[in-house]
Amino acid sequence: MDTDQLLTAHSARHTITGKKVSILGMAKSGQAAAMLLRKHGAQVFVSDSGSMNNLLEPVKTLQSLGIDYEIEKHSQLVLDADLIVVSPGVPSGERIIRDAEDRNIAVISELELASWYCRAPIIAVTGTNGKTTTTTLIGKIFEHAGKLHRVGGNIGTAFSGFAEEIGGNEVAVLEVSSFQLDHIRTFHPKISVLLNITPDHLDRYNHDFEKYIASKCRIFENQTNEDYLIYNHDDEQTREQVRRLASLHVKTVPFSIRERFHEGAVIEDGMLSTFIGGKEFRHLSADSIGIRGAHNLCNAMAATLAAQISGVESRAVAETLAHFSGVEHRLEFVREFNGVKYINDSKATNVESVWYALQAYREPLIILLGGRDKGNDYGKLREPVREHVKAIIAIGESARNVFEEFHSVKPVMIADSMEDAVKKARTTAVAGDIVLLSPACASFDWFRNYEHRGLVFKEIVMSLKN
Repeated sequence: MDTDQLLTAHSARHTITGKKVSILGMAKSGQAAAMLLRKHGAQVFVSDSGSMNNLLEPVKTLQSLGIDYEIEKHSQLVLDADLIVVSPGVPSGERIIRDAEDRNIAVISELELASWYCRAPIIAVTGTNGKTTTTTLIGKIFEHAGKLHRVGGNIGTAFSGFAEEIGGNEVAVLEVSSFQLDHIRTFHPKISVLLNITPDHLDRYNHDFEKYIASKCRIFENQTNEDYLIYNHDDEQTREQVRRLASLHVKTVPFSIRERFHEGAVIEDGMLSTFIGGKEFRHLSADSIGIRGAHNLCNAMAATLAAQISGVESRAVAETLAHFSGVEHRLEFVREFNGVKYINDSKATNVESVWYALQAYREPLIILLGGRDKGNDYGKLREPVREHVKAIIAIGESARNVFEEFHSVKPVMIADSMEDAVKKARTTAVAGDIVLLSPACASFDWFRNYEHRGLVFKEIVMSLKN
């Protein structure tokens, strides 16, 4: 078949009928893609290498829809296809994907597929850290302003689950990961947001930071001079990539904690201010923003710019920023018990996230650190640990690495379970301290995902008794 024709977004909905499409991964993205493709007459086959114990619900869903599938492998059946759709949980280096590319079978992400069917303008948010907070905050501002929208992508509902339903008078607000961007072809946001680029997920990119950078920057590769790229001017890597790649073909709108721009956002004289269309808007004081930390000032500026460019008035922006308390598993207050505050930052799956978390508090910290290591360089944390941390509870597969890195800096105890970690933290903490789960690692050693890790932590903390 003509692959170029299939991968032209404008013709996709007309050419998919009758085509064989294999989907790799049957979690929420894979299921949503399967249902969308089947609706449009494709012959769908879903493949997942996971075990039946972890796939009971997805299998029931596919069975109820009469969609063919396989589990515990990616067999050659996947390659009997005109098109392969990859879920974000499936690494691009999987052998089956390399085999497909060797056979010139088109490979796209679920994000790309969904965009073929979306009539609404898209706001796409990416970055190593802050994606979920910023995406959620944009949605909250739109909700407060009465602006029709849907939030999803890498959080909440998979894009394929609502792409076709959303009207042209609405806005699709999407959190977008590097994994989703790896296999785009025509994905085209009206507004893209690039929050920062720091080393993360390098195990998925052959430990090559340049490949990870290139993936992040794909968010703006199909944008034109009619579109906007909002970016963090204070982040050196982001600033350099925008200067090198984006500035000639898209409207760039920077934000900064310390530098003012003709068009953009800044924290100046203690106020969050924006400059749009030659006008200055002073929204609210930085101290009035409901989420803590310098990184959240950046998230707030990015969300403010996205909302204003979309036509939202300053009042709705300011009121939302003042009342927004953050998202679950990201510096989430759980409980104060015997004068000790417990904070769930399970979503901090990389070193940079933990660095920001340590700057957000002035109280002495007992931090739960570790999990499945993704190639972390903990060196960046040594100084903030020395300055802010009272003790470390090392958890998960990387506990020994954490111990070796920090035991000469602060006391480190190794825990053999989350319950043991909370117990050790409780024993160490005194009134006025904070116990902070901020692992810097993936969760797949002890838990299904970071949400599961955070929920288990919260359940244990809420069960504490004198």
